[in-house]
Amino acid sequence: MSDRLYSRDHEWVEVNGDIATVGISDHAQDQLGDVVFVELPETGRAVARNEQACVVESVKAASEVYAPVAGEVVEVNGALVDDPARVNADPHGEGWFVRLRIDEPGQLADLMDEQAYRAYLAELE
Repeated sequence: MSDRLYSRDHEWVEVNGDIATVGISDHAQDQLGDVVFVELPETGRAVARNEQACVVESVKAASEVYAPVAGEVVEVNGALVDDPARVNADPHGEGWFVRLRIDEPGQLADLMDEQAYRAYLAELE
């Protein structure tokens, strides 16, 4: 089990201090299919919790990536612009989207740990 937390919209968050790295789950990238384009926000942008932070386009559809926590964008994964397939190849590693400086750490309490997320996925089947 990891310290990764998940939203009901299939985003994941890993927290290091007051910085949250955000990506989409393996389940989400699998549902999307081959990712062909990623639109990232500008650094310095403030995002509200559950607000669209990024856009991902795949061969199947375009989909929004929502911010599971509110904060300021402090870093984006620019490598995804040139190689959006990283989202498919390594969604929990090199396929991350943004790093946010978390406004309020208490909002993490509403996210699911890995075990709860797996149970949630089982409910969806």
